[in-house]
Amino acid sequence: MRRPRETREPEVVGEPRWPPVLAVLTFVALSVALRLVLPSEGSLGPTWVIPSVEGVLVVALLAGDPGRFDRRATWLRRTLIAMVGLLVAASLWATVVLTARLIEGGGDTNSAGALLAAGSVVLAGNNLAFALLYWAFDCGGPAVRAHGMPAHPDFAFPQQLNPDLATPGWRPAFVDYLYLGFTNSAAFSPTDAMPLAPWAKISMAVQATISLALLGLVIARAVNVFT
Repeated sequence: MRRPRETREPEVVGEPRWPPVLAVLTFVALSVALRLVLPSEGSLGPTWVIPSVEGVLVVALLAGDPGRFDRRATWLRRTLIAMVGLLVAASLWATVVLTARLIEGGGDTNSAGALLAAGSVVLAGNNLAFALLYWAFDCGGPAVRAHGMPAHPDFAFPQQLNPDLATPGWRPAFVDYLYLGFTNSAAFSPTDAMPLAPWAKISMAVQATISLALLGLVIARAVNVFT
């Protein structure tokens, strides 16, 4: 009698932690920098609130799932969503504050240097926040992707559309979502990765709208200040 062939489970390959953690720390630094540029209304609440909460959430994620992102647990998923949600809320609030300053005029917006610095910081913060949003929600998050990509992903990357271009077992990592957020912000539309799920399309539309409004208002105000 032939022995039944042993079926090998697919290898679980989790993402390294340092890219998204570095992105969160960079966002926190940008939030503090924005408060320095716009002293009165730079962020949600006191200056220490967002850095402290984000620090607690990052430590909880690192302690609950050490090594790489590959542990599927409800509380870890909720912690990740809370962290990303707070970042997106903070970036949207900063956008609202800067937009209001640009429309009303006066104060910080009369200085070309402060204006360009604030615009750059807010735009970079939005790119990081939305990149983390795409990374955390695509296909259920990094831990789920580590156990295998679903047949119907939320984003279609070139390596998925043309597997011949990808290495065996390829999965999108944080840098792919960071590039997706940057190109969407710069081109106001998808470039290489196409959104398939409704939430992905809405999120990219919101990010593109924010980027378009910020660039238009900042450039218009800067031209007015220079002239």
